[in-house]
Amino acid sequence: MNQRILVDVAVAAIQAKIGITPAVGVVLGSGLGAFAEELRDAVTVPYTEIPHWPVSTAIGHAGQLVAGYVGDAPVVVLSGRAHLYEGYTAQQATFATRVLHTLGAHSMVFTNAAGGINLSYSQGALVALSDHINLQGTNPLIGHNDDHWGPRFPDMTEAYSLAYRQIARDAAKELGFTLPEGVYAALSGPNYETPAEIRFLRTIGADLVGMSTVPEVIVANHMRMKVLAISCVTNMAAGVLDQKIDHEEVLETGRQVRSRFTSLLKAVLPQLKG
Repeated sequence: MNQRILVDVAVAAIQAKIGITPAVGVVLGSGLGAFAEELRDAVTVPYTEIPHWPVSTAIGHAGQLVAGYVGDAPVVVLSGRAHLYEGYTAQQATFATRVLHTLGAHSMVFTNAAGGINLSYSQGALVALSDHINLQGTNPLIGHNDDHWGPRFPDMTEAYSLAYRQIARDAAKELGFTLPEGVYAALSGPNYETPAEIRFLRTIGADLVGMSTVPEVIVANHMRMKVLAISCVTNMAAGVLDQKIDHEEVLETGRQVRSRFTSLLKAVLPQLKG
C-alpha cells in the first residue's frame, strides 16, 4: 500500500485523540524518555493504538506518543523509536517522522544515546549534532519518490539547522553548561562496535556513534523540516576505556542526566515553534 495512505490513516487516528496541532516533534532516545512527563495538558497514546505504527521493542523505549505543551509550544513527543536492528525497514523506522510532519510539525528534535568517540567528551555529556555519516547500509529514500513530500535528490548540506544549534548552545550556556557539537556515525547494530571499528570511525571524522537518528534526519530534510539533534554520551565507545559496554550503563547514564537534559529541552522547544 502507498506509504502516504498509511501515514494519513495514522494521522487521522492520532488527531482524534490529541486535539492539538504540533509545531515541533520530539523523539526521545534510550534512557531519555522521562522528558515526556514534563508536558503540560498531556495526552498519551500508546503506539499499539495507532494504525500501521511500528512498535518499539528496545529496552528503554516506552512506546507511546505524548501530545501537550512545553511553555506555549504545542509539541508531540515520541517516547521510543523504531530501529533497523529490530527488523524494521528504513521506511518503517521513519514512518513516525512522516506522521509528525503530516500532523503539522515543521521542526524536529531528535535525541539519542550515543557512544563517545571524541576523547574530549565525558560520559553524560550532551552534544548537539552538526553532521552525520550514514554507515547503516540503507537509506529511507530508496525506491519510489513521493514528490508530495520532497524532491528525488534532497540537499543535506545543512541537515542539522545551524540556527537551531545556536539556540541550543545559548540555552545550555544560560543553564550553566557547554553544549559541544559533533559528527554522529550511524551503524545498524544491534551489537556495539569493535575497538577497530571505533578507530576507523575516529579516523573518518566521527565524534559519536549510535544506531538511530540518521534515517529520521534524512526523511525530515526530505520534507524540508528543520532539525535539531542532541546526543547523550551514555558510554564511551569500545576501546576508549578498559571496560566492556553494557546497555544498563546506557540507561543509567540517561537517568543521571535527566535534569540537565529536561532543562535544555524545556528552554529550547518554545523557541522552535515559530
